[in-house]
Amino acid sequence: MKNGLTSAKAAEQLKTFGYNELPSAKPKSVWQIALEVIKEPMFILLLGCGLVYLVLGDYTEGIILLCWVFVIIFITFYQHRKTEKSLEALRQLSAPRALVIRDGIETRISGREVVPEDVIILNEGDRVPADVAIFESNHLTIDESLLTGESVPVLKNENTENKAYSGTLVVQGKGLAKVLHTGIKTQFGKIGTSLQAIEEDSTRLQREMKKLIRNLFIGGAIISSGVVAAFYFTRGDILKALLNGLATAMALLPEEFPVVLTIFLALGAWRLSKNKVLTRKTSAIETLGSATVLCSDKTGTITQNKMEVTALFVNNTTYFRSEFDTNNKDTNELLKALHFASANNSIDPMEKAIATEYEKGNATQTHLKPVKEYPLSKELFAMTRVFQSGVDNSLTAYCKGAPEAIYQLCKLSEAEIKTHTKTVLELAEKGFRVLAAATSNPNHSLPEQQSGFNFTFAGFVAFEDPIRPEVPQALKECYEAGINVIMITGDYPATAKSIANQIGLKHDENVLTGTDLQNMSEDELKQKIKHTNIFARIVPEQKLQIVKALKANGEIVAMTGDGVNDAPALKAADIGVAMGLKGTDVAREASALVLLDDNFTSIIHAIRSGRRIFDNLQKAMSYIIAIHIPIIGLVLMPAFFSWLPILLMPLHIVFLELIIDPVCAVAFESEQEEKKIMNRPPRKSDELFFGWSKILFSLFKGVLLLVMVIDVYAISIQEGHTDGEIRAIAFSSLIIGNVFLILSSLSDTRNFVSVLLEKNIAVIVISTIAFVILLLTITIPFFKDIFAFEFPGFAHFIPSVVGAVIMLLLLELAKYFRQVVKNK
Repeated sequence: MKNGLTSAKAAEQLKTFGYNELPSAKPKSVWQIALEVIKEPMFILLLGCGLVYLVLGDYTEGIILLCWVFVIIFITFYQHRKTEKSLEALRQLSAPRALVIRDGIETRISGREVVPEDVIILNEGDRVPADVAIFESNHLTIDESLLTGESVPVLKNENTENKAYSGTLVVQGKGLAKVLHTGIKTQFGKIGTSLQAIEEDSTRLQREMKKLIRNLFIGGAIISSGVVAAFYFTRGDILKALLNGLATAMALLPEEFPVVLTIFLALGAWRLSKNKVLTRKTSAIETLGSATVLCSDKTGTITQNKMEVTALFVNNTTYFRSEFDTNNKDTNELLKALHFASANNSIDPMEKAIATEYEKGNATQTHLKPVKEYPLSKELFAMTRVFQSGVDNSLTAYCKGAPEAIYQLCKLSEAEIKTHTKTVLELAEKGFRVLAAATSNPNHSLPEQQSGFNFTFAGFVAFEDPIRPEVPQALKECYEAGINVIMITGDYPATAKSIANQIGLKHDENVLTGTDLQNMSEDELKQKIKHTNIFARIVPEQKLQIVKALKANGEIVAMTGDGVNDAPALKAADIGVAMGLKGTDVAREASALVLLDDNFTSIIHAIRSGRRIFDNLQKAMSYIIAIHIPIIGLVLMPAFFSWLPILLMPLHIVFLELIIDPVCAVAFESEQEEKKIMNRPPRKSDELFFGWSKILFSLFKGVLLLVMVIDVYAISIQEGHTDGEIRAIAFSSLIIGNVFLILSSLSDTRNFVSVLLEKNIAVIVISTIAFVILLLTITIPFFKDIFAFEFPGFAHFIPSVVGAVIMLLLLELAKYFRQVVKNK
């Protein structure tokens, strides 16, 4: 067996079982994305309108409409591919390599090329590439937390604990193992494929927008038919009647909604990536603002995921970290014992912490030569290393391990054990992990087992995984924002409570454990979870249980996770947040967001951004509804009053809706957050995106703009202008009024002067572009012909500017009173 497979057999196995990788979702092709985009009702209409124009011979209008369909497909595709590439880069970084024996020679290959029956060599620091059976072990200790959630590494041997699983990490020792399963047959793979059974809900905004567009589609069809009939009976021109009916349908249907939504979510994802948050599902951005509960892992998210020596117990005195330097005479001997009892260049977190602390005060080299090592075993959880002095050849044995094992080796009395156990419990209550140390000076004949040494008790060392310094402030922000935080850990309740107290997590001493959850019905958990913010000794599978209970209580849940078994919970949560550094591919595939720095604070930044994006999206959509009112009014008037000149032709509407409006949406997207954005509670789960109060205020703004344009329109008719001149003047008043409407709509809590002073570059650029385009359309002959304009002279545009200024002042006054009422 130790010769491994032959190259020929390995190639055959690879052909039979395939590559050792999980079937990740294949990147969508441009055609699949195009199909998804075009399936939406508004895109079907947009496409239909373009084709009708082409049939009627209006090629310019038809081509402009069809070009915008492709622009939107490109934006969606670009964002999708960018996210996929980022994930692929993460996947490549995390892909393990394996040391196998092929043809009797040790060979390092890519983890995906490992096949069943391969013999692999496991060394300290290796990630196990497949599910294996261990047939030779030398103190092989494996961290299985990614799979089981159990933070304590497991000692493996060829007898009882002889299975190791794909993705787990060797923290100590070495071993030989035979591959049992690869790819989807591994424990990782089974969980990955089971994710397909979990249904993902469409977001509230997606459902609401589909409903709104469906209603507008039906209403638009009825009104457009009426307009065609009215136009035909009053003017008798069927072609113009059809074009006017088409223009009405376009005016009623918000074709810009998908453009604006795509731009917002794409730019939102880009902004989040600047804050170390990768967006896998852009729909999660709008859900972020309404999150009511944040369930967070402890290790690596709230804490730094590294061990630190925090206390030393020597000569019946406990010294905490800040006291080490002033008491180094007492602490140094204990640190020396711990250091020499640990493996050199270890990757074990506790041994690394000991080495770091010891080396601070012991930079000089010691003349000690290693003689023998006694590894940990199932029977005795302690390890001993014997060194020989280079000065006098004397031997010293250094031992460290679990307190109970060290008591046994030191042959302590019952009274001594009782006293020391009290100290261990005091340290454990603070959330520390405790090891004990001992030393011995044997003669030159070394015993067969550790129990043969005459050990002297040296003391205790306490470790903690320190909290991230920025977490307490981030937690405070969560509470101010009305978001409840729940900490879920595989650690003991005492450790969990200690960390909760350090970071300021609100809790009432009530901790639910994994065992409690096993013995609880769904209804009991739904009640208990309302008053519980700490879950300890939780295995990853139970996270799904917690998510379901929270969602059943009407909460919007954000859940963090990194392990394979976290994936079902991540997928079931409203917002699944995977870890980019220590997370697994399966967890990333199941999540909506990936934290590139595994930092709790990044989640809070994401929630803040989510609220800002949602606010600005709401303002942009409100503006779009408002700008549709004057467009609808100006299209319908000539249909019912035959003596009025036709003001808005289909191309004018395309120009307004598909060029000015989406570009203006960028101004809304780049607007800064509203005042006190994180001092208000999350949106209610039943609160509509397009609530009646918002719709009515949008209608009010639109009617105000319509009245202003009609007044300018009437003044132009009275002055005796030609149809082309009237159209140019009224259209100018609509464009200027549109820009002023944007200025007023950009913020709900600040006036337009503050908005301008804040130097929203997008507003300044867009306003300039709008006015330049307007100037070109009314002065350049080519554009005048396309838009059917005639130039009346600049003086005749004064009513357009005055009307727009009056409208702006009235809107600002309405906004001020609306804020006063809201604050009461």
